[in-house]
Amino acid sequence: MSVLEVIHSVRFDDLPGVVDVWEASIRASHECVSEAYIRFFKPLARDELLRLVDLGSVRDTTGTIVGFVGLADGKIEALFVHPAWRRCGIGRRLATYAVSRGATSVDVDEQNEVGVSFFRELGFEIAARSDVDAMGKAFPMLHLRLRG
Repeated sequence: MSVLEVIHSVRFDDLPGVVDVWEASIRASHECVSEAYIRFFKPLARDELLRLVDLGSVRDTTGTIVGFVGLADGKIEALFVHPAWRRCGIGRRLATYAVSRGATSVDVDEQNEVGVSFFRELGFEIAARSDVDAMGKAFPMLHLRLRG
């Protein structure tokens, strides 16, 4: 089994690496996201993510986190891969892990066409749409559910 196939638990001291992956991924895939958005969410990701969700990560050969997934109550709450590691199968591995742990839904920013396409290729379908994200911010979201 290659190092990129193993899912590792995320510990408190791993959070700086998780936040680095989150920020790099957001900057690479969400052109509409402002610096104000990143400044608002970065401390939340750093301080609350591990408390709110069960996190699994993929690491490179040096132990650096290159992708992570967060799960809570049957839902993928976060899935991010560092842009330098995209197209290596890490996102698919993390999503497969999430589904194996009972995840059947995910919310994706409607403007993140790559993310929407990724989850649709994995068998998720659009179940609903909302004009705001979970925090009430004006980011249209697509609510996807795994096909039965």
